[in-house]
Amino acid sequence: MTQSTALFVNVGERTNVTGSARFRKLITEGDYAEAISVARQQVENGAQIIDVNMDEGLLDSVAAMTTFLRLIAGEPDVARVPIMIDSSKWEVIEAGLKNVQGKAIVNSISLKEGEAPFLEQAQACLSYGAAVVVMAFDETGQAETADRKVEICTRAYDILVNRVGFPPEDIIFDPNIFAVATGIEEHDDYAVAFIEATRRIRETLPGCHVSGGLSNISFSFRGNEPVRRAMHSVFLYHAIKAGMDMGIVNAGQLDIYDEIEPGLRELVEDVILNRRADATERLLEAAESYRDKGQAAKAAPDLSWRDEPVNKRLTHALVHGINTWIVEDTEEARQQVDRPLHVIEGPLMDGMNVVGDLFGEGKMFLPQVVKSARVMKQAVAHLIPFMEEEKASAGETRTSAGKVVLATVKGDVHDIGKNIVGVVMQCNGYDVVDLGVMVPSETILKTALDEQADIIGLSGLITPSLDEMVFVASEMQRQAIDIPLLIGGATTSPAHTAVKIDPVIDIAPVVHVLDASRAVGVASKLLGEQRATYAAEVKDDLRRIRERRLAARQSKARLSLDKAREKAWDDDWSDYVPPVPKQLGRQVFTPSVAELIPFIDWTPFFFTWELKGTYPAILDDPKRGEVARSLFADAKAMLQQMADENWLSPKAVCELWPANRVGDDAVVWQDEHRSRERARFFGLRQQMAKDNDRAHLSQFDFLAPEGTPDWLGGFAVTAGDNPEVIARFEAETDDYNGILFKALSDRLAEAAAEWLHQTVRRDVWGYAPEEAFTNLELIAEAYDGIRPAAGYPSQPDHSEKRTLFALLDAPHTAGISLTNSFAMTPASSVSGLYLSHPDSSYFAVGRILRDQVADYAARKGWTVEEAERALGPILDYVPSLAQSA
Repeated sequence: MTQSTALFVNVGERTNVTGSARFRKLITEGDYAEAISVARQQVENGAQIIDVNMDEGLLDSVAAMTTFLRLIAGEPDVARVPIMIDSSKWEVIEAGLKNVQGKAIVNSISLKEGEAPFLEQAQACLSYGAAVVVMAFDETGQAETADRKVEICTRAYDILVNRVGFPPEDIIFDPNIFAVATGIEEHDDYAVAFIEATRRIRETLPGCHVSGGLSNISFSFRGNEPVRRAMHSVFLYHAIKAGMDMGIVNAGQLDIYDEIEPGLRELVEDVILNRRADATERLLEAAESYRDKGQAAKAAPDLSWRDEPVNKRLTHALVHGINTWIVEDTEEARQQVDRPLHVIEGPLMDGMNVVGDLFGEGKMFLPQVVKSARVMKQAVAHLIPFMEEEKASAGETRTSAGKVVLATVKGDVHDIGKNIVGVVMQCNGYDVVDLGVMVPSETILKTALDEQADIIGLSGLITPSLDEMVFVASEMQRQAIDIPLLIGGATTSPAHTAVKIDPVIDIAPVVHVLDASRAVGVASKLLGEQRATYAAEVKDDLRRIRERRLAARQSKARLSLDKAREKAWDDDWSDYVPPVPKQLGRQVFTPSVAELIPFIDWTPFFFTWELKGTYPAILDDPKRGEVARSLFADAKAMLQQMADENWLSPKAVCELWPANRVGDDAVVWQDEHRSRERARFFGLRQQMAKDNDRAHLSQFDFLAPEGTPDWLGGFAVTAGDNPEVIARFEAETDDYNGILFKALSDRLAEAAAEWLHQTVRRDVWGYAPEEAFTNLELIAEAYDGIRPAAGYPSQPDHSEKRTLFALLDAPHTAGISLTNSFAMTPASSVSGLYLSHPDSSYFAVGRILRDQVADYAARKGWTVEEAERALGPILDYVPSLAQSA
């Protein structure tokens, strides 16, 4: 840095359970002696204040804060610096104030809950003699623009100084450092806003200080330390000049401003100061060349491989997914052989064999393989006209590892997983016939016979798909079609395959495939010399699974439905008044893609690409991090394009209805008089015997019984679809971007559900108008109320969507329709119900058991067999889905 940092107070953050995995582990394991050494290291590394945070869900935060502060009071090397007591919970802050020595700093208080709590907390801090960090956060949310930051801080300063009597020098404002270079245009000015707000705060609010959490600014480049260090130094250089005099900074990881490589410094400065429209793109393009390379690294990519012979260049392009020169390299290779087919059989297949080997060894990951497939398809697309012109005679085609017919079964519209399997198998030399979605049994089997397929692969996401798979297998048995059958999809499992599918087919082996990475191994065994032995082993494994599952079902203790109902959760509704909605009637929204992006839960996105790990930790994973970061950068770039070019038109509809619990069901009334039933949602109840006194729950226990006015909400959201975009990627043989688009569409649909639920809680129902959760808190469902959906264990019957869609008129209001199996189209859609009772947030779903089937059938006017079909698959054979609502 520069000499101006001499007046800058550095706050160490490693004694923070939310910011340091090591410190969190030490505290949760009770190893306070080693935890104190972390604090000591912070002081030794230049921290002039240490930030202590114990906010962890499974931790007694009050006890942890008390214990740690008392222990460090006896450590001279640590006790010589002030302590910043950091928590989002006032009781933890107060525990810290009671147990800290010397003058402490409270991090933080704000106006987000209004003036009354702010005044109370400020007065308490003053009475303890503590300084305070004040966030630029008020009743309407966090401040993003310079004007809003200054407005909130000015208001807080006036209250603290003129009404509480706070010394100005004990006031530290945090005007919110947000990430820049995220790929979202609205974020580009965040650093400038902080710097400008800092300058105005220090000029107009005499005596105060300005602080911030520095690491936020570079969040987009996690894992790329050279770029992050440069961003931190450049940001601090300008922020300190503007008046920032304190910050949470890793002092050991700052570069001297003047010694940052000039090219990198210019790129970073363009981003921090928002000096040009393409600043983010330019930094992203150069960032990889700096990763793990020190400051002298060249910004230009290494193109030395372009000097290799063409066959090696093709292999390099395939392995690294580089399509920039693939057409010209493929043409060069064609000029060197007698026939264009020889390019495919030779260098292209050699390259794909390397890809297949690396993927099988775990040295490549799915996003990379899909990029490799894109390069291969573009090369082949260049050769096809020459091959057609040559009119190759029959039999003169490349050797195939086998032919596979893939289909998403009738009634289901989800195909991302199936598409990924197809790409992986093509990369390993298989010919793939992809029939798409909503494919009836007769089409699947006729195509398999006509194409002389070696394998049939069935995919499905929703639980009715499981029954359709059983039907396909039974038809194969009836028609004596002895082609191996692969089963895959989110709701499938080895147990369902063993109990439902395997018993109906003897003529061909049936194998459950957990994910795309296993498909090639299974296929090669089924088509290899040991096919009979492998098929027999699989059959035997399924038999054992079936026997274990049936035995386990019989041995599990459960209550009768009557007994379970006696143990239902029963709130004292006389002490609880359900909130009255602010807005009754149907509400239709059209949020933009840009509005939904901040609500995305990225963890499932990486799971789609078989990159197992929680976001954002996956970005720093030693094995998968580089691939995850590359994929994330591509995703953010496409999201920006989706937003800028209006690729999707999200829609949302919600409505709140007068409703009450009647038995296990939710009855929606015709009007506020509650005299006539309009519709009914059918509930199910837990029956598994428990070793405690906890209630046997139904989701509608949290709806008030008749006599107490209550309301039930319903919603349906969709990200929409864009066949033209899909068609364009298909025309360009670009599987990678095609799958990426569909995966992001799914994430936006889930984000729309999160966005709409927040809107309902704040504005439509309005029972939480001041709610202000972070995205991580939303993902963790820290709010009051739940949004259960049909098809999950709390209500596995997908046909309940029919009632919901009729009440919402979803086909017209949101453009979402249902297939005959109750899948939603467009595929990137979400629907469900809203319950507002705060205790519903703790509703642990658990599986619903078979004792209810007859009762459920009677209430719905079904036969038992119909109820079995609606409830059976998820109840008995997919326990992995039995998670909390």
